[in-house]
Amino acid sequence: MRLVAKRIALIALVVAISGCSWFGKDDIEIADNGEQQIYLDAQKSLDNGNFNTAIRTLQLLESRYPFGRYAEQAQLELVYAHYGAYEFEAAIEAADRFIRLHPQHPNVDYAYYMKGLSAFDMEGGFLASFVPTDDTKRDVSHIKEAFAEFAQLLARFPDSAYAPDARARMVHMRNMLARHEVHVANYYFRRGAYMAALNRGRYVVEHMQQTPSVADGLAIMAQAYILLDFNELAKDSIAVLNENFPDHPSLNENGDFVSVYDLDGLHRSWINQLSFGLFDPPEPPQFDYRPKS
Repeated sequence: MRLVAKRIALIALVVAISGCSWFGKDDIEIADNGEQQIYLDAQKSLDNGNFNTAIRTLQLLESRYPFGRYAEQAQLELVYAHYGAYEFEAAIEAADRFIRLHPQHPNVDYAYYMKGLSAFDMEGGFLASFVPTDDTKRDVSHIKEAFAEFAQLLARFPDSAYAPDARARMVHMRNMLARHEVHVANYYFRRGAYMAALNRGRYVVEHMQQTPSVADGLAIMAQAYILLDFNELAKDSIAVLNENFPDHPSLNENGDFVSVYDLDGLHRSWINQLSFGLFDPPEPPQFDYRPKS
C-alpha cells in the first residue's frame, strides 16, 4: 500500500510540474532573432491559433524593442492573443493599457471593442464553448459591464468599423438582461414575494420596451396584481397584454387571463381539495414566453 501511495504521489508531482505544458503553457524558449522576425513569428502563432506562444512572443517583442516599429502593434495584438487564450481579464487589462498609452492611435477603437467582447465572455470562460448554459439565469454583471463597454465604443467612435457589430451585440445583451428580470420575477413568485415580482415585471415593461420579454413583464404584472388583490390594476395589465401580445400563453382564445391564480380565484385539483391542501399543491405561476422570430 505504501508503494502504491508513493507512486500516486510521484504521479501527482509530475502532473503538477508538467501540467502547464499539457494545457498549452509550455516552456519553449522564444529566440530573439530580431524585431521583425519576432513579430513574424508572433503572427504565425496567431494565425495557427497557438495563442499562448503568441502571447509570449509578443511580450518578448515589447520587452526587447519597446520603441521599435512593431511595439504598438504588438501591444494591440496582445489583447487579441489573451482573448483567444480565454484569458479575458488579461485581455481587458491589455486593452486598458493600450488605450492609456495610445489614446489617439488610429486603431484604438479595436481596444474598446475587445474590452466589450472580453467582458461578455468572462463569466462563461473556456467551458462555455462545450457546455452551453443560459446566462440569463446566472449573475449578469458581466453582461452589464460588456454593455457599458460597447456603449463607450459607440459614444467615442460612432463611425468605427466595429460599431455595427457592437450595436447588434447590445441589442442581444439588452434582451438577455430583460430575460434575467423575468427569471428573477419567477423566483419571487416561488418564494411568495409578489410585490418583488411585480417590481421586476414593471421594470421590464417601463425600461425595456424593445425587448421580447415585455410580454412576460405584462403577464407578471397581471399575476402579481391578482395575488396582491389589486384586480382593477390586473385587468389593465391584461388589457394591454391582449392588445399587444394576444398569443401569449397566459391568455386563452377569449383573451382571458388563465393561471392557477387568476381573476376567478385559486384553481385547485380535486386531490388537493380532498386532502385539505396536503397533496398536489398548486404550482406557483411561472412565465417563460419566447415569441417566434
